[in-house]
Amino acid sequence: MQRLMSTSSQHLAGFLALIILLLLFTANHAVAQNSKQQQASAKTSQQLNEIQRAINQQKKALSSTNIKISDLQQHLKADDIAISKISKKLAQTSSQLEQVSEKLVRLTTEKKQLQTAKLQQEQGLAKQLRAAYSAGHHDYLKLMLNQQQASSVQRTLTYYQYLNTARIKEIERFQATMDKLYQVEQEYQAKAEQLAQLTESQQQQKQVLELSKAKQQQTLKALNSKALTGQQKLAKLEREEQAMVKLLKEMAAAAQAAKNLVSLSKLKRKLSWPVKGRISHSFGSRKQGYLKWKGVFIAAPIGRQVQAVHNGTILFADWLQGYGLVSVIDHGDGYMSLYGHNQTLLKSVGDRVEAGEAIALVGQSGGQSKSGLYFEIRQAGKAVNPKIWCK
Repeated sequence: MQRLMSTSSQHLAGFLALIILLLLFTANHAVAQNSKQQQASAKTSQQLNEIQRAINQQKKALSSTNIKISDLQQHLKADDIAISKISKKLAQTSSQLEQVSEKLVRLTTEKKQLQTAKLQQEQGLAKQLRAAYSAGHHDYLKLMLNQQQASSVQRTLTYYQYLNTARIKEIERFQATMDKLYQVEQEYQAKAEQLAQLTESQQQQKQVLELSKAKQQQTLKALNSKALTGQQKLAKLEREEQAMVKLLKEMAAAAQAAKNLVSLSKLKRKLSWPVKGRISHSFGSRKQGYLKWKGVFIAAPIGRQVQAVHNGTILFADWLQGYGLVSVIDHGDGYMSLYGHNQTLLKSVGDRVEAGEAIALVGQSGGQSKSGLYFEIRQAGKAVNPKIWCK
């Protein structure tokens, strides 16, 4: 019996030991498993933190890029406006040079004519003086005493009075010619000096223009270095187009009072294009993503005149992001035409313009890599194909 009890105690002790071992193993396994989970959790948390840091850095970089692009856009605006101002001055100087040059040509012709008249008058006076000298140095008293008949005396006196009067008139004409020649020479000298000053001013303006263009190219280079993804380009164009649409709606509202302007509704296929050049982007063609061209882009050299397609009133004349220096003309009855990327604007808001009148000069403002004109026609705020109106 004692042996049996001893055997049972042994079995119980072994069983208890086995249970304790199992419990210890389970506890160790749980601890190990828990440690692995904690490690995995810590690793996941670390990865999440790294991702969040990367996202924040990307946001900061994107924000910094957007700020830099915005700053560069402002610099581009300043560059475009500076080029516009100096180009306008240069155009005015060139016009003055042309006028002064034409005046100098006229003065040169007049001067030659006066010099010829002076020479002829000098020869005429010399001839009269020689004739008077050959008649002898007789005074009127001697002539009258030497005459036998009164009729001869009268004829002689009349003859000498005639010669004297003619000589006086010739001298007066000669003096008038000399005075006129002096005035022409003085005016010629003044115009020659003005021409020299204008020429020097023109050279200085050209140097300033080249410096402004170089600065503009640096800004464009800096802008292009900020590489944008397709989605970013699309978002940028969307913002620019929304700004344009908003502007045109405001222009349309402002133009409602203009009821006396001739409408474009009856002028389809009758208008001339605003500038001579090749259409490199057509109305409705793909621009970026789903965006399409709302107008046409006409490739043309810098400085070529941009002409109003029809008479109207200037509603807008300023710089607009993405479109550069822009002019908008109200043609009445809900029709407007838009001219973008100009180098300089020749008309101001409120100016009345006629068909064919120069309103701007072709450029590449607004960040364009090539020179040309962006041209739109809108009816009731909706863009329509310019080819419907222009021949």
